[in-house]
Amino acid sequence: FKLVEVGVYNTTTTALAIALARFTAATNVGAGQTEGEYDTDGVPPLATVFAGHTGDGTVGQILRQGTLGAAAGAGVIWTFGNGGIVVPSGTANGIGIIVPTGTGQICDIEYTWDE
Repeated sequence: FKLVEVGVYNTTTTALAIALARFTAATNVGAGQTEGEYDTDGVPPLATVFAGHTGDGTVGQILRQGTLGAAAGAGVIWTFGNGGIVVPSGTANGIGIIVPTGTGQICDIEYTWDE
Protein backbone atom coordinates (compact mmCIF):
# COMPACT_ATOMS: atom_id res chain seq x y z
CA PHE A 1 0.00 0.00 0.00
CA LYS A 2 0.95 3.66 -0.20
CA LEU A 3 0.54 5.72 2.97
CA VAL A 4 -0.71 9.21 2.09
CA GLU A 5 -1.63 10.74 5.47
CA VAL A 6 -1.30 10.11 9.21
CA GLY A 7 -2.97 12.11 11.98
CA VAL A 8 -2.07 11.71 15.67
CA TYR A 9 -3.93 13.55 18.45
CA ASN A 10 -3.29 13.81 22.18
CA THR A 11 -6.10 12.55 24.45
CA THR A 12 -4.60 13.95 27.68
CA THR A 13 -3.08 17.17 29.02
CA THR A 14 0.47 15.76 29.06
CA ALA A 15 2.84 16.49 26.17
CA LEU A 16 4.59 13.55 24.52
CA ALA A 17 7.08 12.80 21.77
CA ILE A 18 5.88 10.67 18.86
CA ALA A 19 7.44 9.32 15.70
CA LEU A 20 6.20 7.60 12.57
CA ALA A 21 8.35 4.53 11.97
CA ARG A 22 8.78 1.91 9.30
CA PHE A 23 8.85 -1.56 10.85
CA THR A 24 11.01 -4.37 9.49
CA ALA A 25 9.29 -6.85 11.80
CA ALA A 26 5.75 -5.80 12.70
CA THR A 27 5.41 -8.27 15.56
CA ASN A 28 3.34 -8.35 18.75
CA VAL A 29 0.36 -6.80 16.99
CA GLY A 30 -2.88 -6.31 18.88
CA ALA A 31 -6.45 -6.56 17.68
CA GLY A 32 -7.20 -5.84 14.03
CA GLN A 33 -9.41 -2.78 13.47
CA THR A 34 -12.24 -2.35 10.95
CA GLU A 35 -11.00 -0.46 7.90
CA GLY A 36 -13.30 1.46 5.59
CA GLU A 37 -12.89 2.57 2.02
CA TYR A 38 -13.87 5.88 0.45
CA ASP A 39 -15.22 4.06 -2.62
CA THR A 40 -17.95 1.78 -1.28
CA ASP A 41 -18.12 0.05 -4.68
CA GLY A 42 -14.41 -0.79 -4.49
CA VAL A 43 -12.76 -3.93 -3.19
CA PRO A 44 -12.23 -4.27 0.59
CA PRO A 45 -8.89 -2.96 1.92
CA LEU A 46 -5.99 -5.43 2.01
CA ALA A 47 -3.89 -3.51 4.56
CA THR A 48 -4.86 -3.87 8.22
CA VAL A 49 -4.60 -1.45 11.14
CA PHE A 50 -3.80 -3.00 14.54
CA ALA A 51 -4.24 -1.52 18.02
CA GLY A 52 -3.25 -2.54 21.54
CA HIS A 53 0.15 -3.99 20.69
CA THR A 54 1.61 -6.34 23.27
CA GLY A 55 5.26 -5.46 22.55
CA ASP A 56 7.57 -3.53 20.28
CA GLY A 57 8.12 -4.23 16.60
CA THR A 58 11.55 -3.90 15.02
CA VAL A 59 12.01 -0.28 13.90
CA GLY A 60 13.82 0.06 10.61
CA GLN A 61 13.56 3.80 9.94
CA ILE A 62 12.06 6.89 11.59
CA LEU A 63 10.10 8.73 8.89
CA ARG A 64 8.76 11.70 10.89
CA GLN A 65 9.04 12.87 14.50
CA GLY A 66 7.35 15.54 16.58
CA THR A 67 5.84 16.53 19.91
CA LEU A 68 2.15 16.64 20.76
CA GLY A 69 1.30 19.59 22.97
CA ALA A 70 -0.01 19.28 26.53
CA ALA A 71 -3.67 19.67 25.61
CA ALA A 72 -6.36 17.17 24.69
CA GLY A 73 -6.83 17.46 20.95
CA ALA A 74 -3.33 18.78 20.23
CA GLY A 75 -2.13 16.94 17.18
CA VAL A 76 -0.12 16.63 14.03
CA ILE A 77 -1.11 15.61 10.52
CA TRP A 78 1.65 14.34 8.27
CA THR A 79 0.94 14.16 4.53
CA PHE A 80 3.04 12.41 1.92
CA GLY A 81 2.67 13.75 -1.61
CA ASN A 82 4.10 12.37 -4.82
CA GLY A 83 2.61 8.91 -4.35
CA GLY A 84 2.93 8.49 -0.59
CA ILE A 85 5.19 6.17 1.40
CA VAL A 86 5.33 2.72 -0.19
CA VAL A 87 4.98 -0.21 2.19
CA PRO A 88 5.75 -3.58 0.57
CA SER A 89 3.37 -6.52 0.92
CA GLY A 90 4.05 -9.01 3.68
CA THR A 91 2.96 -9.62 7.24
CA ALA A 92 6.31 -8.44 8.69
CA ASN A 93 6.14 -5.02 7.00
CA GLY A 94 4.37 -2.05 8.53
CA ILE A 95 4.18 1.58 9.54
CA GLY A 96 3.32 2.72 13.04
CA ILE A 97 3.52 5.36 15.72
CA ILE A 98 6.19 4.92 18.41
CA VAL A 99 7.31 6.96 21.41
CA PRO A 100 11.03 7.66 20.79
CA THR A 101 11.62 9.24 24.22
CA GLY A 102 9.65 9.52 27.43
CA THR A 103 6.44 7.79 28.44
CA GLY A 104 3.75 6.79 25.99
CA GLN A 105 0.04 7.36 26.41
CA ILE A 106 -3.19 6.79 24.57
CA CYS A 107 -3.57 8.85 21.39
CA ASP A 108 -6.18 9.01 18.66
CA ILE A 109 -4.62 8.02 15.33
CA GLU A 110 -5.87 8.01 11.76
CA TYR A 111 -4.22 6.53 8.69
CA THR A 112 -5.14 7.14 5.05
CA TRP A 113 -3.65 4.93 2.36
CA ASP A 114 -4.08 3.86 -1.26
CA GLU A 115 -3.88 0.28 -2.42
